[in-house]
Amino acid sequence: MVQKLDNLKESPSQTAGPYVHIGLTPNFSGITGVYDSDLGAAMLGDAPKGARITITGRVLDGTETPLRDALLEIWHADANGIYPGQDGADADVYGWGRCPTDMDSGTFRFDTIKPGAVQNRDGTPMAPHVTLWIVARGINLGLHTRMYFADEQDANDADSVLKRIEHQVRVPTLMGQPQGDGTYLFDIHLQGPGETIFFDI
Repeated sequence: MVQKLDNLKESPSQTAGPYVHIGLTPNFSGITGVYDSDLGAAMLGDAPKGARITITGRVLDGTETPLRDALLEIWHADANGIYPGQDGADADVYGWGRCPTDMDSGTFRFDTIKPGAVQNRDGTPMAPHVTLWIVARGINLGLHTRMYFADEQDANDADSVLKRIEHQVRVPTLMGQPQGDGTYLFDIHLQGPGETIFFDI
């Protein structure tokens, strides 16, 4: 049973900037000597199981202009669909990464492995996917979305989350497109007709 706490009030939200990069990715921001590398920069150990992939893209505003000050975090299961910390998880797949967008081009890049299918809490299948959290100047609450793999059509058709999306015409906004050589392109649109689906979690 969940305990309801009436004495805790929600505090107002604030934007992530202007110091989000200094605090979360100091090496990227030019502050060296604090950490050898920024937390979340490496997503894999020495011998991960599964197909190595690169996820790249941009975060675009309503005018299709890339945000050059966004920061993204992703998390996902290993190649067998097991999350880090669970029994049988691949110790060389950390399952979590953090990346700021490039200050010139606005692109982000994650080097990881392609995750396996996982089960939802109710036992229904979820297709291979990565979960993303996006923050940037002007975004008051971090945005949550997912990237599915366009080349996993059968698994996507059976996915319990994708089936629940009311406007199925928008499902393609959640698809990472294969570019060859294990690279998937996933542009995140914050506004406009091609706006990416964001989840209220």
